[in-house]
Amino acid sequence: MILLLGASGYFGRAFAGELRRRGHSFIPLTRGAFDYTRFDFLFDYLRTMKPVFLINAANYCGPLDEADGAAQREQAMSANALLPQMIARVCSITKIPWGHLSSGCIYAGSKVIEGGRERIETDLRQPEIRRLFAAHPERFPGFSEKDEANFSFRHPPCSFYSGTKALAEEAIHGIGQCYIWRLRLPFNERDEPCNLLCQQPDSMDDAINSLSHLEDCVKACLDLWEIRAPFGIYNVTNPGAVAAREIVLAMPRAAKAPRASGGKPSHAPTAKIPRSNCILDVSKLLQSGVKLRTVNEAMDESLHRLRAVLRTGRPDRFNN
Repeated sequence: MILLLGASGYFGRAFAGELRRRGHSFIPLTRGAFDYTRFDFLFDYLRTMKPVFLINAANYCGPLDEADGAAQREQAMSANALLPQMIARVCSITKIPWGHLSSGCIYAGSKVIEGGRERIETDLRQPEIRRLFAAHPERFPGFSEKDEANFSFRHPPCSFYSGTKALAEEAIHGIGQCYIWRLRLPFNERDEPCNLLCQQPDSMDDAINSLSHLEDCVKACLDLWEIRAPFGIYNVTNPGAVAAREIVLAMPRAAKAPRASGGKPSHAPTAKIPRSNCILDVSKLLQSGVKLRTVNEAMDESLHRLRAVLRTGRPDRFNN
């Protein structure tokens, strides 16, 4: 039996769907039904139920950096940084292997090869960088699992969300039997607010990014456990990267996106929030034997299906 924490969230629902598809016996837990944030509750539950694996898909990514967002920042710190540390301790004591859903947002930029030398470029919005990527994407290998996070509280400025995710990785890495799965800017063919393809085009930086097709990458996370790949950190994004301009031009709602006066999005925050744009190296994942479509293949299919969903109004047609 597998224990799934955060089962009602965007990522949790995807894990639940894939676990059902694979025929795994699992228990989906939400905080409303069981407060797994309490050490004593979770410890007693694991000792009693003895799951073969635990998945932590709990995550907080609400508004964090507004001037009046102290309560939201507290929730983010609790869910994204403190909870994983507690789970790591409980799983280490009970000797239960587990997987933690992290994020590639702890990086800014990419490794770039120019003139036979490798350097780090932190700003992927620069026109010359976008032109170089368009002509030679192979020169952008991205950050590997061995690279230190450069968009974190230790390396400001960063978003509060990125800071909490980096803190969690730092705290749990090497404790017990743990996978750390780094997803990045999830998308798929469903008409949902968290889907990158359903967001307002004006909310996106004109930069280059790695992306994760949600269902592809949930499958890859579970594949790592099923093939008993070595525990540790894995970048779980579809191979390749995409420039934001390409995404915006292809987004089904791009032409209808509402704009406020002055050309700024109506939902724009009053203060500029630092944003992560990065490319991740997935060589370790692929070398483990896990297979993933390229980001362009996944993006093309998702866009095709999403347009059909919006046209027909039948969102369940492509559900797994």
